[in-house]
Amino acid sequence: MFKKQSKNKRASKLLVSTLLGGSLLLSPSVMGHAQTYSKKSFQQTSYLKHELRATWMASVLNIDWPSKPGLSIAQQKSEFINYLEEQKKMGMNAVVMQIKPTADAFYPSEYGLWSEYLTGTQGKDPGYDPLSFMVKEAHKRNMEFHAWFNPYRITMPLGKEAALSDLDKLPENHPARKHPEWVVPYGQQLYFNPGIPEVQNFVIEGIMEVVKNYDIDAVHMDDYFYPYKITGKNFPDQEAYQRYGASKFNNIEDWRRDNVNNLVKNINRSIKEEKPYVKFGISPFGVWRNKAVDPTGSETTAGQTNYDDLYADTRTWINNGYVDYIAPQLYWNIGLPVADYAKLLDWWTKEVEGKNVQLYIGQADYKINTNSNGVQNWFNPEELPNQLKLNRAYNNFKGSMHFSAKDLRSNPLGIADRLTEDIYKQPALVPPMPWIDNEAPKKPKVLQIKKKLGETKFKIRENDPEEVAYYAIYRFEGNQVGNINDSKHLLTTVRKEHNNQVYVDPTSEKGESYTYVVTSLDRNHNESKPSNPIKVEGK
Repeated sequence: MFKKQSKNKRASKLLVSTLLGGSLLLSPSVMGHAQTYSKKSFQQTSYLKHELRATWMASVLNIDWPSKPGLSIAQQKSEFINYLEEQKKMGMNAVVMQIKPTADAFYPSEYGLWSEYLTGTQGKDPGYDPLSFMVKEAHKRNMEFHAWFNPYRITMPLGKEAALSDLDKLPENHPARKHPEWVVPYGQQLYFNPGIPEVQNFVIEGIMEVVKNYDIDAVHMDDYFYPYKITGKNFPDQEAYQRYGASKFNNIEDWRRDNVNNLVKNINRSIKEEKPYVKFGISPFGVWRNKAVDPTGSETTAGQTNYDDLYADTRTWINNGYVDYIAPQLYWNIGLPVADYAKLLDWWTKEVEGKNVQLYIGQADYKINTNSNGVQNWFNPEELPNQLKLNRAYNNFKGSMHFSAKDLRSNPLGIADRLTEDIYKQPALVPPMPWIDNEAPKKPKVLQIKKKLGETKFKIRENDPEEVAYYAIYRFEGNQVGNINDSKHLLTTVRKEHNNQVYVDPTSEKGESYTYVVTSLDRNHNESKPSNPIKVEGK
């Protein structure tokens, strides 16, 4: 995601790429769609050494986890571990877990009640701390844990037009009942009003509770700021505008955008003041503005957009460094006239160019094998693989987030198999963020090598124990050390457990000679120089 991109401006038709020496098969509709990608941009290495690969796990309505409310502690834990094992096998190195879906919490909180999606009853203690458990299990597998918050939503659709009287159905100690002046009904849902300063402080304090008390790697928000517009209904915040914004802003739209900008800016500032290494990222709707409205917008005709309808000015966040990553949800197929994945990808890569913001792409795994937007592209098993390969044609691309875990589990058109055996077969490191920290740990020392019955074992001795989060293990055929920047030599990553850690390579083969080196990485993924090489002769 983000360094140089000028080569992608040369015009040519979409070309056939290669991943593992084989051809990238494009559907006829894609082949017939003219694009602006250079031949050189598609002559890329098969894998990226640095690439975030994450899966969203939604808790709202029990979409992903837990599968239903009221499961036992053992069942909940088993389900979550199984998800992590599946994702790790697919090549994922991060998980984005929704821990505050509807003004509630998956952890003991002063800013929300226990989530009903755990027990079936909002406010009922599940008997353990799910967030603490989930963070530890993710880190055990050396996966980043991104804590996903929804800032304003109080209820899911109520089945009827929402009214303030619906507050009475919430538990008495619910924050919304304690502060009914913060609440507005819109459509079939209740929301905290984003224009009230006390609401913004409440949201920030609720996030900081988690940052302070849990070992998370990132704070994550998605596309829910001001709610998506309902035809013929105005969001009921005119009174708040008159009170807080009319003296400073000529129109309510600019005031709403300023409310969201301030929230985003202050979340980031608060996080960095507490734990500078904790990242902050947002996954917005995939269109900032349409070109017909703003000549600097994308060549799309989306019915609603971030800037004009959700009041989420992603450009301001990127230009001012309010976020560490942006992950636009590009939930359309390549060549779709209303919102072409390829054109949007190109637009977003230009948005982040030269900025201290990484670009991840939100991938629509949930659309695979469905009829979406009246076209058949998602019935093509190559649609999403083509998108992932196209991503890698851009220097500014730094990773993908897949929605969602249960869709990958169901493996539509073999996508999970494809990730495991092909696209994500080679492990990848999460990209570092040098504007947060760019100082690498000292290199480790490797000793006590053994090979027995085809199993190689050695000890990693740490020289910088306070800084190191995990190790990268590189393996080379024969007795020479190759280039560790070539991702094909990256064997695996291992979480640091202690300063004299034993590593076993279960994939080494009897009779083969190998050379290993190990690097140390901190939690911002800065990588040390390689250790002393260890040679293992075939026997």
